[in-house]
Amino acid sequence: MITRPGALCCLLVALLLVPPAALAERVFVSNEKDNTISVIDAESMEVTDTIRVGRRPRSMAFSNNGEWLFVAVGDDEAIDIIDLETLEVIARQSSGPDPEVIRVDPNRPYIYVSNEDDNIVTVIDYERRSRVATVPVGVEPEGLAISPDGKWIVNTTETSNMAHFIDAESLDAVHHVLVDARPRHAVFTHDGAEVWVSAEIGATVSVIDMDDLAVTHTIRFDIQGVPRETVQAVGVELTSDGRYAFVALGPSNRVAVVDQQSYEVLDYILVGQRVWHLALNSDETRLFTTNGVSGDVTVIDVDALRPLRSIPVGRFPWGVVVSP
Repeated sequence: MITRPGALCCLLVALLLVPPAALAERVFVSNEKDNTISVIDAESMEVTDTIRVGRRPRSMAFSNNGEWLFVAVGDDEAIDIIDLETLEVIARQSSGPDPEVIRVDPNRPYIYVSNEDDNIVTVIDYERRSRVATVPVGVEPEGLAISPDGKWIVNTTETSNMAHFIDAESLDAVHHVLVDARPRHAVFTHDGAEVWVSAEIGATVSVIDMDDLAVTHTIRFDIQGVPRETVQAVGVELTSDGRYAFVALGPSNRVAVVDQQSYEVLDYILVGQRVWHLALNSDETRLFTTNGVSGDVTVIDVDALRPLRSIPVGRFPWGVVVSP
């Protein structure tokens, strides 16, 4: 076969335009009862690897250099560090009691850890493998979010029903905002103008305006034919274009679709049993949900707002992240 120079040039250009993430994107799922991380190929939607980690893995986060995956292993009071090339645990960092949620600072090699049993947020330098500070907050800290500019850390406390705003420079909690009962998750909008905080028992999402640090909207969920007590707002994921917010609603087995601009609930998507956390892939065409009781991950088509596939993983999948 003879390939003309023009055709070869077009082929090379086409290959260069294929985004690397699309070729190598992986989904990592923490299995709380199996002490493992399931690795899913985002294209084939199949589990390709299983990584043994410490006891009770929950929250996960990537290092800024893209080389490591951090996993909070609560019963070992530590963070396991996984090499993303070898998929092996290469180190363990002490984290303080019962680490539940972890987030990585976008500007510094810091991990923020919510220590549920000690009512503190621990700050760890993951390059030096040392503790930088501990920040007192309310009772039972859980959710963590970092503003896009890295200036604010938000921590939610389940028993205090508060969102605490921590100054990233001074590492002091300087503002405290009352939200609904048992706040679980916090996330900033991509422009940094708002923080969305879910409340598990309140079955709501509180929208906090960053200009005046006040709740400006409360989003409520009511699913026809589903008992009210099973509607428990937990994980929240926002699309970067400001179009959709997705809210995991726990034992109701539904993911709510919310209009980010009008705060209107548009739809409910049926997924697996006890949906807990969510993650979008890089081009935001698919949403992955962890379903704790059914032990699987539901893959949702974001454009069509419908489930595509259920992927069996380990026992009680808790957290999910997609490789950058």
